[in-house]
Amino acid sequence: MFTKMKNIDTAFRYIRGFTMLVIVSCIIICCYTLYKSFTTVTLMQDRVYILVNGKALEAYSSERKDNVPVEARDHVKTFHLFFFTLDPDDKVIKTNVTKALYLADDSAKRVYDDLKENGYYSGIISGNISQTISIDSINIDTNEYPYHFKCYAKQNIIRTTSILNRNLVTEGTLRNVSRSDNNPHGFLIERWNTIENKDLGVENRK
Repeated sequence: MFTKMKNIDTAFRYIRGFTMLVIVSCIIICCYTLYKSFTTVTLMQDRVYILVNGKALEAYSSERKDNVPVEARDHVKTFHLFFFTLDPDDKVIKTNVTKALYLADDSAKRVYDDLKENGYYSGIISGNISQTISIDSINIDTNEYPYHFKCYAKQNIIRTTSILNRNLVTEGTLRNVSRSDNNPHGFLIERWNTIENKDLGVENRK
């Protein structure tokens, strides 16, 4: 009888030991799972997925200073595309120029007023002329604020019988402002000036 009691006591100790081992293992696994979950959530909060043409593209959050050169170049590019893309339609001209003027100060407004006063936009409408621009490069100096830029571009002035190609070089500075729907990059172009705008040649249209 004592042998049976001893065997039962030994079995009970084994079972108790095994149970404690299982409990400790479960606690360790739960703690590890919670740790990995919090780590994964933290990492996911730094990521944004954007759906483009049916594909999910991953975007990473970062400080603005890390994106200043990229955003500044896109701001300058957007301004020039709006300001210099013209068609023989008064509404199109007003829409594009209005969008451009949200991105710059009165230095751009003065250029627009001068062109309008000199009949430039009226000539585009009456002559059925279209104007396009392609940006070659944009240099941004982010070492000193406000940021100085130079924009190198090509203009195409499309007439009924010919296409006039022009070289365009402009410069100015960029100042930080609040972001908005009209100014998503949060920059304002100041002291905008055209350095060069000369004809490169004329192509006859077929």
